[in-house]
Amino acid sequence: MSTVLSPAPVAPGAGEVHLRPMRPDDTAEAARIMFEAFAGIADRHGFPRDFTPESARQLVDAFQPHPSIWAVVAERDGRVVGSNFLDVRSPVAGVGPITVDPDAQASGVGRLLMGAVLDRAAATPGTEGVRLLQDSFNTASLALYASLGFVATDPVALMGGRPTTAPFPRVEVRPLTEEDVDACARLHQAVHGYERTAELRDAMAAPHLQPLVAVRAGRVVAYATTLHAFGAAHAVAETEDDLAALIAGGLAATDAEASFLLPVRQHILFRWCLAAGLRVIKPMTYMAYGPYRRPEGAWLPSVLS
Repeated sequence: MSTVLSPAPVAPGAGEVHLRPMRPDDTAEAARIMFEAFAGIADRHGFPRDFTPESARQLVDAFQPHPSIWAVVAERDGRVVGSNFLDVRSPVAGVGPITVDPDAQASGVGRLLMGAVLDRAAATPGTEGVRLLQDSFNTASLALYASLGFVATDPVALMGGRPTTAPFPRVEVRPLTEEDVDACARLHQAVHGYERTAELRDAMAAPHLQPLVAVRAGRVVAYATTLHAFGAAHAVAETEDDLAALIAGGLAATDAEASFLLPVRQHILFRWCLAAGLRVIKPMTYMAYGPYRRPEGAWLPSVLS
């Protein structure tokens, strides 16, 4: 990760922007920019903020040294003005979060950062496509990603709250164990056409995520990395009913509120969530770059695909 990327010009009158891999001494400034950029767009549109200063710093500190997450910064006049990340833990890479300092926005920095991660994905052996999630109310990012070749595939709702329904009968929801990993890998492969085991193992090693499985008739029919931290909360299931059972049982076992992303074309599951007392926090858009296969089963994406 020591390669220094080529410098590139931005808006007329602005200093030259250099793109380079993020270093440990960049993390504090990258986290500040992440917090301020997301807070600014959320506040302007009246939606809750995604980050606190502390959670932004925790994310950057976790991503920067990760061997399968590439972190890049944009630097102008010796100062970091933005960052982006590319997660290649699975064959389908995930982008983000991408953030640009409010003082440097609308100057082309975001486009350069997106171009850098797309080039990196193209140069990474085994990468079969790229995914991202964007806030639907952020029209600037929607236009940027579409102009770069991303295709909007699904409207998504960030869900929150506490369900009022009881756990489903005849479906056991319990913590995911090492013995479940192979079954979870096969389930993700069946739904999406690729495996996601490395990300699942990272979730198992993170005490705050607490991955879950739903077991029916002795078989794993659903799993989730978490249901209360939407940035990391991906899930798959054989059916929408199985995923509803996982959500009901998983959230009944904790005091934490729901926080997961739901593609709303799964109308049975969406209506169940609403009837169960969950609420829509904000709208988002799932976007794909390169090959894409519509999922064959029920699913929840994380922000990294």
